Amino acid sequence: MSLTFTLSASPADRVEADLLAVPVGAGRALGPGTAAVDAALDGELAAFMAEADFEGKPGQTLAVPTRRRLRAAAAMLVGVGAFDEVTADGVRRAAAAVARRATKAPAVATTLVDLADTGGIERADAAQALAEGFVLGAYQFLKYKADGDATRLSKVVVVGRASARVEAALDRGATVAAAVAWARDMVNEPSGAKSPAAFADAARKLLRGKGVTVKVMTEAELKAEGLGGVVGVGQGSGNPPRLVKATYAPQGKKGSVAFVGKGVVFDSGGLSLKTSSGMETMKTDMSGAAAVLAAMSVLKELGVKTKVTAYVPMVENMPSGTAIRPGDVLKMRNGKTVEVLNTDAEGRLILADGLALAAEDKPDAVVDVATLTGACMVALGDKIAGLMGNRDTWNDQVQAAADAVAEPVWPLPLPTEYRKLLDSEVADLRNISTGSYGGALTAALFLSEFVDGVPWVHLDIAGPARAGGDDGYLVKGGTGFAVRTLVELVDRFKKPARSRSAG
Repeated sequence: MSLTFTLSASPADRVEADLLAVPVGAGRALGPGTAAVDAALDGELAAFMAEADFEGKPGQTLAVPTRRRLRAAAAMLVGVGAFDEVTADGVRRAAAAVARRATKAPAVATTLVDLADTGGIERADAAQALAEGFVLGAYQFLKYKADGDATRLSKVVVVGRASARVEAALDRGATVAAAVAWARDMVNEPSGAKSPAAFADAARKLLRGKGVTVKVMTEAELKAEGLGGVVGVGQGSGNPPRLVKATYAPQGKKGSVAFVGKGVVFDSGGLSLKTSSGMETMKTDMSGAAAVLAAMSVLKELGVKTKVTAYVPMVENMPSGTAIRPGDVLKMRNGKTVEVLNTDAEGRLILADGLALAAEDKPDAVVDVATLTGACMVALGDKIAGLMGNRDTWNDQVQAAADAVAEPVWPLPLPTEYRKLLDSEVADLRNISTGSYGGALTAALFLSEFVDGVPWVHLDIAGPARAGGDDGYLVKGGTGFAVRTLVELVDRFKKPARSRSAG
């Protein structure tokens, strides 16, 4: 699916489209463009809304007859709540609601960007959010459906005052949302079709011509380079592991950031085997890797000035006669040894090698993204990611980027007194803690052993990486969570202070 966005300065009742979508506020307050719809109903729009029990609540939609008095063939009301409380994310959600209802309309015209005139939103921010909402709300994964009912929506006409900034914002929103859609596609793809080698090939294809250099390490190279975590986790599968290193180095770069993404294409748990129900969604265990690669694909087009290097280990965690066993010891890239006591705690093993590689290149800061622990979902639910890191200044930057794009993350501590729970009798540390609680925190403490003091943030996206149902601009399945945060982060990047977090 590809959506195009155009601007029109024509009045709402004169715009050619299959559908005209206009906003209505709380208490059925008429928003930009609704006067034209009201006129088509001879001033009876308020009565029509009352009869349909439409109140203008966020996410509500209502098809309205136009009696052929508009150039648009049909009209739709979309609720946005109180006008003075509408945020950019409110516009994003409203656009997604329209896209979800407008699957039979090839061309939709909308006045949603004009909400910037009624609230406190910058017009460009509203335009970017609108483009993201339409693309993400219209998203479908129909590759394996013989009778999939594909949306016909292909064009969005943005009605209202035009400017170069608004046009650029629409382009940016469509570009970022397309990257999110790619990440969703990869997450939704069955594991049998995305072996580590196939996933690495997909990354090459995605990043070709995007100003990014790509190097793929084979299993032999991983062994030669001492990436014991990646090799160890991958050795139980007939599909050998890979590691993708992707580098974006713009001229006149301002600082450097490393991304590390967890790429477990399927997680059976290894010999510490999951239940059958526990495996049902494990094709999504590479969501962090997909987010990192998707973000890399748009940096050149958006003119990002930060150098960004991605390290993406890709493995399949399977039980077999060659799989790692509980009690085995792996030697990681940075020389530390790890006693593996649970082979289902594999994500931290491959991330450790990725983080060690990243730290060796001495970036100004590192962020890793991973569907790492069920414990984080216990703490924060399935819509909020956990944020842990070793520098308050870097934590704050990542938090601010996530807040700016409305991807919910919540800070969690890295309590140094919990580090002893990772002590091993036979190795430098063990891959699971001795305690029953705080699993998200001890997993992050494990990762902190491999960053060599570089400012670092860990995003545990186990919850929001997958949606259990349609919700706003999220569609059931892979969400592409963290793509927008990562793009925003490096676009506004400032070198973090070197002082350590209070812990």
